[in-house]
Amino acid sequence: MRIGVCIKQVPDTDSHLRIADSGREIDDSDLNWVISSCDLCALEEALVLAEAEVSRGEERPEVVVFSLGPARVEEALRKALALGADRAVHLAGEALQGGDALADGCALAAALAKDHCDLVLTGAQSDDLGQAATPAVIAEILGLPYAWLVMAVELDAPRQSARVVRELEGGMNELLRLDLPAVLAIQAGINKPRFASLRGTLQARRKPLHREDCSAVDAGLVGAAGAGTETESVTLPPAGAGGVVIEGVSAEAAAEELLAHLEREVAL
Repeated sequence: MRIGVCIKQVPDTDSHLRIADSGREIDDSDLNWVISSCDLCALEEALVLAEAEVSRGEERPEVVVFSLGPARVEEALRKALALGADRAVHLAGEALQGGDALADGCALAAALAKDHCDLVLTGAQSDDLGQAATPAVIAEILGLPYAWLVMAVELDAPRQSARVVRELEGGMNELLRLDLPAVLAIQAGINKPRFASLRGTLQARRKPLHREDCSAVDAGLVGAAGAGTETESVTLPPAGAGGVVIEGVSAEAAAEELLAHLEREVAL
């Protein structure tokens, strides 16, 4: 059995963001890059599933991580290997850059299909854009069952299906049984991702990391050529004008002044 995990390298949430000179993207020259939090939970869930199979006497599933992006993405893949993944696939190449959820999903789907993954885990959404679209694109292209906001996963004994608990609105959960292969988008908080040990970090250097250019995929479907959206401009949110202090009056007068102020704000 093979479990594929798609991870995305994103700017650390503590990073100070600046707009690039082009005005259409973030200046990434000095950012600290990390694996998106939901993707870390997806990787942890894959490792837990693999360990559960071993504990019941089955052969350990192979855990393969996939990521798309420039050369710096190899750092994220090496960390995933240090955490316990068996090998990594880096989708690299100029033709793959500049894509959106549609184009990136197409490239990832091709790589996952080439590796014949029996189960695909991704994060429910990324920490940077948060569009929550890429896993759905992967499932659609591969023609596989799909569940979003997954809170629990359990493989059946013959490894032919998975029991999945999915989060719904209003504090409710939905219980599904999906035939494998399937694509599951893991919700943050499903588990507590482990830390990489020194031994794991040293072993990661010897684990295979393969570069894939997706040359078998139509170039018009991936990267900037395959993107269905285009960013016209990026701006920082406007700074707040500060609060309004109402003082020196009675509670009734303060309430009336507050109401008048809110009405003025609505009128603007």
